[in-house]
Amino acid sequence: MMCKLRPWRMEDAADLAAALNNKHIHDNLRDGLPYPYTEADARDFIGAMLSADPHATFAFAITLADKAVGSIGVFRKENIHFRTAEMGYYIAEPYWGKGIGSSAVQQACQYVFENTDILRIFAEPFAYNAASCRVLEKSGFVYEGTLKSNAVKNGMVLDMKLYARVKA
Repeated sequence: MMCKLRPWRMEDAADLAAALNNKHIHDNLRDGLPYPYTEADARDFIGAMLSADPHATFAFAITLADKAVGSIGVFRKENIHFRTAEMGYYIAEPYWGKGIGSSAVQQACQYVFENTDILRIFAEPFAYNAASCRVLEKSGFVYEGTLKSNAVKNGMVLDMKLYARVKA
């Protein structure tokens, strides 16, 4: 299923809150997001993305028929890694398994590689998240290795996998 990426709008807050107020999604994201996730939380996030440095933060709503069904962001690193960026994304659970994630990742990479000097985009999904790993593989990312005991989530020490895509 083909999605479209677009900048966030404040009117996306209700859709964003509905998507993120889901434990299955929270269990696959980094800590820092409140749970339950409210529309006020969503408005704060949208405001932060809209006011972020446009040369370092590339944040988009993933949409179907202009309805926000997920989020994707590419975040430039600093210092000697200033031409490298980290990607994160999620799709609302009702839309899982429909190819939306792969479409969004491919579009975000194309945008960043065509409009910035970034040379490398990487992502670090939890090793158990086979669906996210598959999204990355289908989107041209290469598995570079497993980061052993790299995170603590929900009180559990977890491995993460490192994937990267380099500008052609």
